[in-house]
Amino acid sequence: MDDEKVVSGCKGRAGKYQQNESPPKGDKPVPELRSSGAQSSGTVPVFSPFAGDTTLFFLHRTIRVWLKRDSGQYWPSIYHTMASPCSAMAYHHDSRRIFVGQDNGAVMEFHVSEDFNKMNFIKTYPAHQNRVSAIIFSLAAEWVVSTGHDKCVSWMCTRSGNMLGRHFFTSWASCLQYDFDTQYAFVGDYSGQITLLKLEQNTCSVITTLKGHEGSVACLWWDPIQRLLFSGASDNSIIMWDIGGRKGRTLLLQGHHDRVQSLCYLQLTRQLVSCSSDGGIAVWNMDVSREEAPQWLESDSCQKCEQPFFWNIKQMWDTKTLGLRQHHCRKCGQAVCGKCSSKRSSYPVMGFEFQVRVCDSCYDSIKDEDRTSLATFHEGKHNISHMSMDIARGLMVTCGTDRVVKIWDMTPVVGCSLATGFSPH
Repeated sequence: MDDEKVVSGCKGRAGKYQQNESPPKGDKPVPELRSSGAQSSGTVPVFSPFAGDTTLFFLHRTIRVWLKRDSGQYWPSIYHTMASPCSAMAYHHDSRRIFVGQDNGAVMEFHVSEDFNKMNFIKTYPAHQNRVSAIIFSLAAEWVVSTGHDKCVSWMCTRSGNMLGRHFFTSWASCLQYDFDTQYAFVGDYSGQITLLKLEQNTCSVITTLKGHEGSVACLWWDPIQRLLFSGASDNSIIMWDIGGRKGRTLLLQGHHDRVQSLCYLQLTRQLVSCSSDGGIAVWNMDVSREEAPQWLESDSCQKCEQPFFWNIKQMWDTKTLGLRQHHCRKCGQAVCGKCSSKRSSYPVMGFEFQVRVCDSCYDSIKDEDRTSLATFHEGKHNISHMSMDIARGLMVTCGTDRVVKIWDMTPVVGCSLATGFSPH
């Protein structure tokens, strides 16, 4: 195998290497890179394929290029120190251009040599007034689009370095996806909203706002082929938004027990890979007919036994009974009391991979085959703050606040879908 290139960045001295970590069940990872000298939790990698090689970026106050030798060990090739801690990065494979966002709001552009032994500074973009949270580069438009904690999305011309436009939100902008053909930008924020914008040369227009999460949106993934948008949030849930269907269809996926940090949709096998901050790795089968979770209904009394809820003073007085607490059945959405919803069940076809509250009648209607899981779950064995995939080779890289970067061979999990039989190879 040719040398693999690893571009990384973190605060501290060069790290050491360990190869004995256990992978998620069924996976067979290639050697792990551990940066033991790093002192920051701000480690963010970008994984990109290179004609048989692998390129990985992770960063804090430095950007580094690591070359994987025939021995399997990584050795540093480039070490570049930044004036401000880095918070986001975008890499364009064909032009070998790197765009690095920083805590001070600036975005810096670099060019990496073909042999990955030299990196040249190009220019600085005054994109934001606060921490940069996400960056995307469009070669066709020659734009660098970014979001930041100054509550805005900005797009700048990479030819002139000038600001083309800004759009402000009411909360920190946390994540970004971009459709290169239509110039639509999807921006998730800390209020739990996702805003769809149409970017123009010097202006933009708001197309729609998507609301469904109960916590801040942490990650987005846009599939331009099926025109599906996936969002993960701090409410531990994932939502699939059918943008292309134009019917407002949404699917809820609940299987993580902590904040969903990263997403990647494999269009060929119709699988979604998600990672959470507690180290959970999930692979969702999206090539099945799924049901939308119902809207929760509101009522002043239980819609099964008709006992009043505690705010229904009139019915409580008339019936001389104490009011009950309101709950909701996850399958039918009805407002029910605790006595009428005493049972729990998983219902994967609606996205509930673990047991949730259901009313007694819905529990009786769920068959054993309805409880068959439509996802597989694996343990990353470190807290994951970011994930990126080389889809063509079935490789995945994860990193966390424990300053560990792991590269996984995911082909035993995603290489051959049970539903389709397709292989990314």
